[in-house]
Amino acid sequence: MLNDSSAYFSINHPFDVYLQACDSGQPLPSVEQLSFMLPPSLQLISDIKVLESDCLLQLRHLDDDAKTVVEFLKLQSRKIDMVLQHIIAKEEYEGHHYIGSHFGGSSIRITANEAITVGNQFKVNLNIKEELVALLCFATVKNCALITTAAEGAPQAFSVELAFSVIQDADVEQLVKASLSLQQKQLKLRKLAP
Repeated sequence: MLNDSSAYFSINHPFDVYLQACDSGQPLPSVEQLSFMLPPSLQLISDIKVLESDCLLQLRHLDDDAKTVVEFLKLQSRKIDMVLQHIIAKEEYEGHHYIGSHFGGSSIRITANEAITVGNQFKVNLNIKEELVALLCFATVKNCALITTAAEGAPQAFSVELAFSVIQDADVEQLVKASLSLQQKQLKLRKLAP
């Protein structure tokens, strides 16, 4: 479980979120129990990401002569990522679909058409397609604020922050890596902009 002292950097980037309300009378699962709740597709993606991460650490120790091998492995990894993105797109998730606006290693922020009560707990399926992150966790609503818009007649929307309550360490690591990767991409695009 995370606490307030484990706050991470958060990045502004759209992603898909599915929230399923938890029964307030039931305790949240432990991290160990959470791993048994993963559907086969999410377990597959998680396993591949761990294997890939371990392999990349070992490749960093190779000398310059191995660049061709590294490029070949990157190509193979990209092909696997494309297949996994297809699997994620076909997955059906329980709960209500929302568009996320910010994510990091300790929380997410979504946009909702109606207010969500602070303190409510949800089972969360989170998908960040560009970084091939698909995970299951539990989160608690920490803040819900009306988004003010300048346009008259615009439908009301709420910014809802959910802090992770139960999440696997490997998933936190995935979110942190994805936020850093997307930040680098955003910085490169800013440099290219006139």
